Amino acid sequence: MSAGTVVLWRHGRTAYNAQARLQGQVDIDLDHVGRWQAGRAAEVLAVQHRPARLLSSDLGRARETAQALAELTGVPVETDVRLRERSFGEWEGLTADEIAVRWPEAYGVWRAGRDPERVGAETRAQVADRMSAAVREHAVATDGTLVCVSHGAAVTLALTALLGLDAHEWRGIVGLHNAHWAVLRASAGDAVPPWRLAGHNLGPAVDLDEWNDGPSEQVPSTTADALRT
Repeated sequence: MSAGTVVLWRHGRTAYNAQARLQGQVDIDLDHVGRWQAGRAAEVLAVQHRPARLLSSDLGRARETAQALAELTGVPVETDVRLRERSFGEWEGLTADEIAVRWPEAYGVWRAGRDPERVGAETRAQVADRMSAAVREHAVATDGTLVCVSHGAAVTLALTALLGLDAHEWRGIVGLHNAHWAVLRASAGDAVPPWRLAGHNLGPAVDLDEWNDGPSEQVPSTTADALRT
């Protein structure tokens, strides 16, 4: 038994996302736009990638996003702490400008793509290791499609590791929009890497500005939405 498809789905918008604050492992709920995003995305996922199992980070914004799909499919939400966002230590809850003022050298290291030291943040490699281990473990125990609801940096690093790339050095995968997802397909036989990236940054066919801000009026959605790449 093993999942042939793994969907890595980022949670919907939060107030911190809207304010461009670094969330990390702060446990913050979805805002009204995030709940709308989760509902719209769940409608598409229920049709395109109906889960056999539905896993989520234990943080509230991920669990609430996962619950939107659970309510449509009847598949219960399971949680795994390893699917949490990368911890950013002392930087959590701050904007980039605030970080740059208080930790200018460490901020420069981070912006250059390296791991900042002495601020309590997890390294890229640590996050990639725990995320990829969780996905592999649950994929082996799943017969069908596995959907994992996680977070922006965590998903990017998981993808890097699952594709056999160096999470410490490689920067070739862009982040997901809120409530968007990536799709991995199992490779045949003993092919390397064992997973192939079949789609990235997928979501309902909604204008990106509207997606980020929410609709001006709450109009009924439709499961006939095409996927955005």
